[in-house]
Amino acid sequence: MATKKQQNRKSTRSGERAGNTRPPMERMLLIHQAIQGHTLPNATTLGRMTGVSPKTIRRDLDFMRDRMDLPIGYDAIAHGYFYTEDVGSFPTMQITEGELFALLVAEKALQQYRGTTFEKPLVSAFKKMADSLPDTVSVNLQEWDQSISFRTSAVPLLDLETFDVLAKATSRKQQLEIHYRKPGSGASEPRVVDPYQLANVNGEWFLFAYDHLRKDLRTFVPTRIQRLRPTGKSFERPKRFSIDTRLRDSFGVISGGRPQEIVIRFSPFAAEFIREKKWHPSQKLKELGGGEIELQLKLSSLIEVQRWVLGWGGNATVIQPPELAQRIKEEARKILNNHK
Repeated sequence: MATKKQQNRKSTRSGERAGNTRPPMERMLLIHQAIQGHTLPNATTLGRMTGVSPKTIRRDLDFMRDRMDLPIGYDAIAHGYFYTEDVGSFPTMQITEGELFALLVAEKALQQYRGTTFEKPLVSAFKKMADSLPDTVSVNLQEWDQSISFRTSAVPLLDLETFDVLAKATSRKQQLEIHYRKPGSGASEPRVVDPYQLANVNGEWFLFAYDHLRKDLRTFVPTRIQRLRPTGKSFERPKRFSIDTRLRDSFGVISGGRPQEIVIRFSPFAAEFIREKKWHPSQKLKELGGGEIELQLKLSSLIEVQRWVLGWGGNATVIQPPELAQRIKEEARKILNNHK
């Protein structure tokens, strides 16, 4: 027949296995409060109080002593733990209401990565931060949750298996063989690439990789990769590679030759929207009479800014360069011909 002590130990272990325990940081806060109360608690009484085994309590105490620098001592005569010097507040993570609000906004923004290879580590990170918060933090998260939302249209149709292989190969510096279909091409072609970086630019994913066929850095769209496999080789990413430098003179992800000055004039209606955003690091705004505005940019490619200007319809006029103005005219003629 089991003794009462054995029954209590068995009950504690079963409760611990069933998950009826507090998060580790909350448990250590209770241990701190018990020691702070000068009652000389031991591992058994602390385990009974927090619903875990004495062995778990000893691990918590080791962590508190070694990682949190708390001055924990043990009284061999009274068989209990105490602080060898005065301890103020428990060294848990301190967070303000504003910081918590910012975390909520970030979590909302990260919802676009649901289902991707990033979902699991993101959820784990947020859970760890939540578990480490002190009980004294009291805010109405429900009100915030109902006040903020993110909505993204035209979400890229990512193949999660492909994305997972790309992400792992990029982080592990593993060379890949991909079968890539370029726009306008019916068939894909094999490429051997060194994946330098996966980047989300304006809500879309791009792979920046060294293309061994082209002998140069190229930008690939993951949704156009039809097949891929690791070659078994590794590579070293050049120290000079920088995604910020790569995209410095682009309006999105396309870079060209030498940067040239772009000047676009906007009608009073469109000017209201232009003033509200930072469209490019190089931008300069010049106020004109009658509510019009001029946007000046320095870009190395005209492809993406051309599409952007066309989206403003008759509310945007290209002042320079002449090449961009001519492209806009040609596209406008095509639009007219298609809508006769």
